[in-house]
Amino acid sequence: MSLSVAQLLPLGLGSVALAGLLAAEKRDLYCLRACSKTAASSCFLWFALSLGALQSSYGRLLFAGMALCWLGDVLLVKPGQGRLFIAGIAAFLLGHVLYALAFLTVQAHGTLMLALIPLVLLFLWRVVLWLRPYLDALMSKAVLAYCLAIGLMLACAVGAGSLAATAALMFAVSDLSVARDRFVKPGFVNVLWGLPLYYVSQFLLALTLLYA
Repeated sequence: MSLSVAQLLPLGLGSVALAGLLAAEKRDLYCLRACSKTAASSCFLWFALSLGALQSSYGRLLFAGMALCWLGDVLLVKPGQGRLFIAGIAAFLLGHVLYALAFLTVQAHGTLMLALIPLVLLFLWRVVLWLRPYLDALMSKAVLAYCLAIGLMLACAVGAGSLAATAALMFAVSDLSVARDRFVKPGFVNVLWGLPLYYVSQFLLALTLLYA
């Protein structure tokens, strides 16, 4: 696989923006966080477009999911658990669903997908039990719905191939850093590993366009 300069450019700029975002998180600089996060997320949209995201049904579904993740990133720039946080969760939930629908258009290992569903559900149930003591009634329902969307995406990604499965798993694990930071124990260590994992997962998801 070889990428053109035009395709490598959003990867490079996205890396720079991610570095700026980590610096902003470390020093708690809101304006830098907002600008660098928006830039980093815009770069994975740009990368997907450079790979022809709008030229196939798979690509259009994937890009729509990415656009919702971009929206979720913007909505979650501000700390806290208010209305913007709920809206951000909703955007990411719908993004996960659209990723799952995209993966279903290129199913290659449907039997494996079905076999892994119980394991995926067990893992997500453990996550719900971990978070439950820190959630009120409304947030408990929101997190449960979100976990179900993640489970759907993971199961469908397994059926779509190893690259999609790897990217989806990285995305799901990065969500744990957000949950820990917002509900359990806030701190820079959460974003230090969670943000790079999230952005790598999005760029890997875009790369699946080359194999769909």
